[in-house]
Amino acid sequence: MKYTKISDNHIKDFINILGDINVLYNDQSIDLYSKDQTEDLIFPPEVVLKPSVTQDVSRILSYCNDNCIPVTACGARTGLSGGSLPVFGGVALSLEKFNSIIEIDERNLQATVEPGVINQDFRNAVESKNLFYPPDPASKGSSFLGGNVSENAGGPKALKYGVTKDYVLNLEVVLASGEVIWTGANVLKNATGYNLTQLLIGSEGTLGVITKIVFKLISLPKKDITILVPFNSSENACSAVSAVFRAGITPSALEFIERDAIDWAIKFTDVSIEIKNETKAHLLIEVDGESIEELYLDCEKISSVMQEFNCGDILLADNQSQKDRIWKLRRSIGEAVKLNSIYKEEDTVVPRAELPKLLSGVKEIGTKYGFSSVCYGHAGDGNLHINIIKGSMSDEKWENDLEYGIREIFKLTKNLGGTISGEHGIGFVQKKYMDIAFSSKAISLQKEIKKVFDPKHILNPGKIFL
Repeated sequence: MKYTKISDNHIKDFINILGDINVLYNDQSIDLYSKDQTEDLIFPPEVVLKPSVTQDVSRILSYCNDNCIPVTACGARTGLSGGSLPVFGGVALSLEKFNSIIEIDERNLQATVEPGVINQDFRNAVESKNLFYPPDPASKGSSFLGGNVSENAGGPKALKYGVTKDYVLNLEVVLASGEVIWTGANVLKNATGYNLTQLLIGSEGTLGVITKIVFKLISLPKKDITILVPFNSSENACSAVSAVFRAGITPSALEFIERDAIDWAIKFTDVSIEIKNETKAHLLIEVDGESIEELYLDCEKISSVMQEFNCGDILLADNQSQKDRIWKLRRSIGEAVKLNSIYKEEDTVVPRAELPKLLSGVKEIGTKYGFSSVCYGHAGDGNLHINIIKGSMSDEKWENDLEYGIREIFKLTKNLGGTISGEHGIGFVQKKYMDIAFSSKAISLQKEIKKVFDPKHILNPGKIFL
């Protein structure tokens, strides 16, 4: 696809739409919007536009569609797959000024928000009314809800409560043509036509630009307890995961953390916990509900299950300070890994009972190709984040051979009944592996859907598909 380079005349037209203050093309702004949290990738836009109302997004997209200018919507740029990188230049369409919580409807347990609202700010607002929005990605303190919807974000609470898609009722979306549509209705049941709402969720800005979101809310759990369980074997820790569910318990979170991951997180934070030399991995387990007595009974059952897999001494955190310390370690792992080594993070997901096979297979593939790995993730729903560490691997092998190792990891994941991304999306970095996840016909169908929504391919081009 040949796109139009942005000229001075285009800049003048954008200024006419948005005003000087919302059209940025200085070097500092271009640099800021040329990267996200994906490795060290840099793709500069030609201009950054900051609309604040749907009508202006509509005018921008209509103009860019007529002039064949690529548009990449972006928010907080916390993504890990390059989803918001403007790989063809053009417009970086920042939605940071769409930052209003429009309504919290306590009667119907719904909320209408704009896409630039920070996840944690929204959670705090609904929790002040004893309501709950569960999706809690590691970046919840900075990531925008629009980005969460575009990537179908999950997080630890997804285990019990589901991911972003399970809470979106309706979306206001601006299409590539500039037309504005609502994708559904503000109801809990909807069997009216194709489900456009769910189609837009996880589409990474390739089908339209989201300008309003209607979320379903639930009641806020009153109590929770967190336990940290050490194991002398990572495989035993993974094997214990599915046993918890077979025992009839559904935790609100169940996280797997390898030894290196927690060691690096301790160095990165001010949190200190005692870890025995023989410990190889931990499970971080949370239960929640209405009765603290029932939660203690759940913890006793979980402890019995853990003992069957030769766990060490279990740390039970039942006060907020202890729980905050443990969760701070877990949520700091991603940043800690970045500071320790050159790395690539893969976001695999398998049926939870297959986690031991996935973990051992990853280690074998690493030995074959000469890389090490640090693994952690949402074990309760089979979602394992594999951080491939360069370490002593030569630059030549890192650049030329690593892709084959990653491909083997993804093939193993698929053979175990899983797929190549659980919550980070495909974006720019994983698109060359889509042939592992889908047949050529399935990929072709998805590309045809893209053409229907965006015939000129101006919306976030270069993402998801080769």
